[in-house]
Amino acid sequence: MKQWLVRKGATSLDGLHMVEAQRPEPGPGEVLVQVRACSLNFRDQIIPLGKYMGGAVDRDQVPLSDGAGEIVALGKDVDDLAVGDRVAGTFFQNWTDGPPNPQAGPALGAPPATGMLQEYVALPANGVVKLAESLGFDEAACLPCAGVTAWNALMEGPRPLKAGESVLVLGTGGVSLLALQIAKAAGARVIATSSSDEKLERVREMGADETINYRSTPEWGAAAAKLAGGGIDHVVEVGGAGTLAQSIEAVGFNGEIALIGVLTREGDTSPHGLMFKGASIRGIFVGSKGMAERLNAFVDAHGIKPVVDRAFPIEDARAAWDYQASPALFGKVVITT
Repeated sequence: MKQWLVRKGATSLDGLHMVEAQRPEPGPGEVLVQVRACSLNFRDQIIPLGKYMGGAVDRDQVPLSDGAGEIVALGKDVDDLAVGDRVAGTFFQNWTDGPPNPQAGPALGAPPATGMLQEYVALPANGVVKLAESLGFDEAACLPCAGVTAWNALMEGPRPLKAGESVLVLGTGGVSLLALQIAKAAGARVIATSSSDEKLERVREMGADETINYRSTPEWGAAAAKLAGGGIDHVVEVGGAGTLAQSIEAVGFNGEIALIGVLTREGDTSPHGLMFKGASIRGIFVGSKGMAERLNAFVDAHGIKPVVDRAFPIEDARAAWDYQASPALFGKVVITT
């Protein structure tokens, strides 16, 4: 079978290689999944660069946390799944539900867990979730990391999003567009930012109520607060240190910033601006299997279709990395197997 690897010690995308590997067999409590599609996340850019948690990978590593396919074989003692079930891997293999905890387990696509960029993968039966019935494999492959992250940011935690509240999404990557779609389906008012007027037009077509070009409006945090009538209820903060100060400016009284981003590493991260508004920051690191299940039910109920920007065949996976890192990106990049 075809399998991609990040070579041990890799510090550039030149460490990515496709190899022929033996098809695995499911062990006790495992299922064998024929992978039909995978999707890329920002995390998948920095793992081959040796910049992810723990530095360069200490072994040859199958990349990608996000993949969808169908079960083709069952290991011993698996009785709640069947051959033919359409499933995706869960980002954290041991986080079933509830709040974040130190026993969430390995995350797919980084040591010590395997990844999804291969034609077949054996996974624990409790580490997969059935797909939303309304989605094809390409679309479903967009949800395990980016979709669950967006869902967690808006619909979980101490103050889930309510109809009529305001949401600010930054940029037009996978998490932000999925957050836009979830928020609109939940009845929220959404403000979106981008440096591209063309992309802002596209998010308006997707339902964004207001848009801000952050290049022509450097103080976009204050602009977003004004558009929301004084402050944003939920900020989906994917930018990181370089955008956090503006997000704090944008958030309203008693509002929440869902802190996701690592796209920028330098900037003002002082939290003092929250104090005066009674606002809060909640750290988001993907989510649980239960969150994935609730997201899939919501996707089916509201007809949400993740935005697949481009799809590449597995043989051309390296080009998918290049495209995802380009300014052209709008939504998710998929690799089909």
